[in-house]
Amino acid sequence: MIPGGGQPNMQQLLQQAQKMQQDLAAAQEELARTEVDGQAGGGLVKATVTGSGELRALKIDPKAVDPEDTETLADLIVAAVQAANENAQTLQQQKLGPLAQGLGGGSGIPGLPF
Repeated sequence: MIPGGGQPNMQQLLQQAQKMQQDLAAAQEELARTEVDGQAGGGLVKATVTGSGELRALKIDPKAVDPEDTETLADLIVAAVQAANENAQTLQQQKLGPLAQGLGGGSGIPGLPF
């Protein structure tokens, strides 16, 4: 016979869930403070975003500016921001992935991008 009728220790489960929630919140705060870069055009355009995907800075080399061809500049800006966001997603997976797995496999958890 299992002591306690085979029921899991609810206090222990609640403490574990609370700790995972605190760890997740701490990781999300760290992501919001961490900046990652992306670039396009061989570094002519650089974008900086936070680990949570917020655009923080955009640097454009004057050589990338051609008044006759603003379309290429716009494409470079989009590409740099996309590259920065991809780097932010990689960082999110590194920081939050292990926590999400501890919460049940990393899928279906609100607020997580994966």
